[in-house]
Amino acid sequence: MSAAIAALASYGGSDSDSDSGSDAEGRAGHSAQVAVGDAVLHLASVPSAQQALLPAVDSAPTVAVKEDVETGVHLDPATKEVQYNPTYDTMFAPEFGPVNPFRTQQMAAPRNMLSGYTEPAHINDFMFEQQRRTFATYGYALDPSVDNYDVSTKYIGSVEEAEKNQGLTVFETGQKKTEKRKKFKENDASNIDGFLGPWAKYIDEKDVAKPSEEEQRELDEITAKRQKKGKHEDDKPGEEKTILHVKEMYDYQGRSYLHVPQDVGVNLRSAVPPEKCYLPKKQIHVWSGHTKGVSAVRLFPLSGHLLLSCSMDCKIKLWEVYGERRCLRTFIGHSKAVRDICFNNAGSQFLSAAYDRYLKLWDTETGKCIFI
Repeated sequence: MSAAIAALASYGGSDSDSDSGSDAEGRAGHSAQVAVGDAVLHLASVPSAQQALLPAVDSAPTVAVKEDVETGVHLDPATKEVQYNPTYDTMFAPEFGPVNPFRTQQMAAPRNMLSGYTEPAHINDFMFEQQRRTFATYGYALDPSVDNYDVSTKYIGSVEEAEKNQGLTVFETGQKKTEKRKKFKENDASNIDGFLGPWAKYIDEKDVAKPSEEEQRELDEITAKRQKKGKHEDDKPGEEKTILHVKEMYDYQGRSYLHVPQDVGVNLRSAVPPEKCYLPKKQIHVWSGHTKGVSAVRLFPLSGHLLLSCSMDCKIKLWEVYGERRCLRTFIGHSKAVRDICFNNAGSQFLSAAYDRYLKLWDTETGKCIFI
C-alpha cells in the first residue's frame, strides 16, 4: 500500500523543476511514512491503560458437556409402556413440570410399591406373628415405626382397648384364674343316706323353680294344641272317577289302547334289545296336562308304547308314546298329591300311592278303582 502511494507521488512531480522536485520528494516521503503508520496501526499492541478500559467479550455460546447431558433420562409418568430397561434412579426420579392442584397428599406421597412405601425392617418371626394375631384379635398392635416404646402413643389401632388390656398380647394371659366352684362334700361311703360323692351339688347351684298355677295351665294348653296338631285326621278316601279323552275306547277290530301297535316303524314286541343305542340329541315332544309338578313317570311293561304319570295335582294320566302322543285317560281318586305309581308285569293294572295315606289299585283299560 505504501509503495503504491510513493509511486504515485513520484510520477506526479516528474515535470517540475529540480527545486520543486526536491520539496516534493520531501513531502512525499513524509506522507509515505504517515500512510505506512496508519496501515500498520491495527497490528500494534494496545497500551495497558487502554486495554484495561475495554470489556472482555466472549462470543462463543455456552455448550453443555456431554457427561452432564447423559446423567439421566427422564420418563413421562403417563407412559404405559417403556421400550428399554431403565435404572432404579430413573424410574423413581422426581417429576418435572407444574404441580397438579388436584393431587392429594396421599397421591403425592412417595411410593416404592403399588400399595405404598415400604422400609426395610428387621423383626423376629415370632414377634411379627404375635403382633399380627394380637391386632386380629384385640384390634391393636405395637407401632413398628417407633423405636422407643416408652412413649405413650406406641400402639396403633384401638388404643383404648390396648390401655384396657394393658398392652397384653394373645400369648399372654391377662385374666386371673377363676376359682373352681365348690361342692357339698360328703365322701363318707358308710353314710348311706347322706353320701354324695361326685354327684354332690354346687354350693351356689340353684334349684329349678316350679311354674305357678297360671303358668302351668298355659303350658298345658300349649302342649294340648301341639298334640292335637300332630295327630292325623281320619280323612275318608276320595271319590274315584276316570275321564276318557279319546272318542272311542276300541277300534274297528275291538282292540283297546293296551294293544301294542305295529305301524310305528319299531318292533315293540321284540324282547331283543337294539344293537345300537344313541344319546339323545334333540327334544321330540312335550306332554302337557298336569297343573303341578310331576312326581313319577312309568312306561308300559315290555312294549313301552304307553306312558303313565302322576302329579302333585292329585291326578294320574295315561299318554301315548307313539303316533299323535295324546292323553288317553285321566284317573282321579286321591285327595292329596300322588307320590308314586307302579305297573304290574302285564300292564293291565297299576298301583298308586299318595300323601292321603291310601294305596289304590286301578284297572289300566277301564279306569276303575279295583281296591283301596
